[in-house]
Amino acid sequence: MRVSIIGTRGYPYVYSGYETFAKELAERLVTRGIHVTIYCHRNLFSSFPAQVNGIDLVYVPTVETKVLSQFIHSFFSMVHACFSRTDVILAVNAANGPWGLIARIFGKPACINVDGVEWERPKWKGLGARYFYWAAWMATRLYRIIITDAEAMRQVYLKTFQKDSRVIAYGANIRYPKHPELVRSIGLEPGSYYLIVGRLIPDNNADLLLQGYLEAGSGKKLVIVGDVPYEDAYAQRLKSTANANIIFTGYITDSELLAELYHHCFAYLHGHAFGGTNPTLLKAMAYGCAILAIDTPFSREMLTEGRYGLFFPANAGEIATLMQHCEANLDELKALRERSREGLGTKYNWDEVTNAYLAVLNELNQGR
Repeated sequence: MRVSIIGTRGYPYVYSGYETFAKELAERLVTRGIHVTIYCHRNLFSSFPAQVNGIDLVYVPTVETKVLSQFIHSFFSMVHACFSRTDVILAVNAANGPWGLIARIFGKPACINVDGVEWERPKWKGLGARYFYWAAWMATRLYRIIITDAEAMRQVYLKTFQKDSRVIAYGANIRYPKHPELVRSIGLEPGSYYLIVGRLIPDNNADLLLQGYLEAGSGKKLVIVGDVPYEDAYAQRLKSTANANIIFTGYITDSELLAELYHHCFAYLHGHAFGGTNPTLLKAMAYGCAILAIDTPFSREMLTEGRYGLFFPANAGEIATLMQHCEANLDELKALRERSREGLGTKYNWDEVTNAYLAVLNELNQGR
């Protein structure tokens, strides 16, 4: 069976959750005898090997704009995939909902992982929000199978679009501390800082977490990993608060350093309010963090209603109070760290995730 994956920035580089998903899934599918092709943003690559780790790569150019680059890239990727020998197409991102029509015209069975509720994200306003809502609706009409990554997201699609979906979560790889000296190499001591990981966009509430940290009057530092690849007033306003205790690292491409930052943080602060299974929260669980998460149905599902983390409402004062509580109750945080990895179970295991996707792909292929 030949499978094409479209809608990510490419492989093998990991830019976000979509690329992590494509990497982990594709590598496992190849070991099971599946021929996998991943479509890549040509503009992001300096070299263009035709195959890496047994995965075929197709480099598609696009127009580099904040809004349209992925949209245009996915259109040309879908067209190319439909003219290829591929048997099944797996798309990610509800924004690619309309391109399901191309697959239908060419008779290529296709499924789509719609991910989150993009139309509700603060980063998309007006026309952008309306497009994402329409695109998600189109996805439910044009793709053979819709995949959501959380039961809470399945309920969103049932209520909003009257469309059921297959729930297949993302996975994470359990890891333990190896090199604490990496944390010290950037001027930090283990246990001396709170950690935030994510793009500096309103959706992720880094501004709210920052304000809560300031109100808490903590003696610990705040380390914020992430940025945006364009000029942005929101991100610049956040970064203007940097000082000796508020550290913006920008993007960290060294996976070992990033993992050690997770391992050795006092607590991981999770402010991502939109979407289903969040990859950065999964890493925090897999790496044994004490987790403080914004109170959403998605966070509650992932953290099993509080067994694997503590929740705060979207209020800086409440965040400050929770941080003060944590610093006064060290045993509670120690217990969270000790059981954090248990929360992954089989649901968030990449091998089980691959089994579930392979079942969907086989179903589509057999129904051609």
